Amino acid sequence: MGCLSMVKSLPPLAWFRAFESAARHLSFTAAASEIGMTQSAVSQHVRSLETSLGVMLFIRRARGLSLTDDGRKLLPKVGAALESLTAATRAYDPLPTDNVLTIASSVSVAQWIIAPHLSEFTQRHPEIRLRFLSTIWPDDFNTVRADVEIPFGSEKQVGRNAARLKCKGLVALKAPELPGTVDTLPLIEAVGTSDGWKTWGTLVGKHLKPEIFVDTYGAALNIAAHGTGVALVAEILAHNALQTGQLVMAHSAVAASTEAYYLRINEAKTTACDFRDWLLEKVDTEAVSTDAAGDRKP
Repeated sequence: MGCLSMVKSLPPLAWFRAFESAARHLSFTAAASEIGMTQSAVSQHVRSLETSLGVMLFIRRARGLSLTDDGRKLLPKVGAALESLTAATRAYDPLPTDNVLTIASSVSVAQWIIAPHLSEFTQRHPEIRLRFLSTIWPDDFNTVRADVEIPFGSEKQVGRNAARLKCKGLVALKAPELPGTVDTLPLIEAVGTSDGWKTWGTLVGKHLKPEIFVDTYGAALNIAAHGTGVALVAEILAHNALQTGQLVMAHSAVAASTEAYYLRINEAKTTACDFRDWLLEKVDTEAVSTDAAGDRKP
């Protein structure tokens, strides 16, 4: 019991990935481009790792980064570990079979956009078997083989072969029974994106400080739905939550967002085309419903 209680918890894998990429490039900006995150998110992950380990891994200079002795010591071990994990997981990722449609997306997209209407698709196409793979950042899609991919990021990160899904921007949402406003309630922010409460606050002329930080829009929505505070998320994720009354608009303002959700498919696969057509149909339909919901609940 005593020995087990003294075991130090392992820092999140994302922190190690950010460190390893930044250490190879000696640049947070280059690492961000490679991983598919923002520069600030990479920097935050590295700082979190340094705090967890209790050492400085980089010397931050005006012209770039340099590794400390601890950073040089850690880099080869982290690099080897990431290579081992990649090789190990690849062995358990079989190629999709002809009757299985593989969809790679974030949990946020799967939960808040796809899941509410998925029974409609399965009833329309009972012959299609579905397999979902969870991803977060654009580079996650490099390690999976999927027929339908819904990455999140900038156009440069995602690539030119993907179509941007319609989204008006960032909206502020809260539980319908939660009293209070954006000025009085705890603010929930998804880190790792270029735009957040600071961007939204500039639009409405407010200086706002988030108090709760999560790594996905979906987590922000879940916390808000339980009445904890106000979540700022991509409007495309809010369609079903607004329509069903799970959440309401905490404010009518919509802030522009640098990143977006994109859709790309294996055009040679008929079932992928079927899923794309259905998803675009649902996104467009729900966008109209969200407009109406926003008018009712400013």
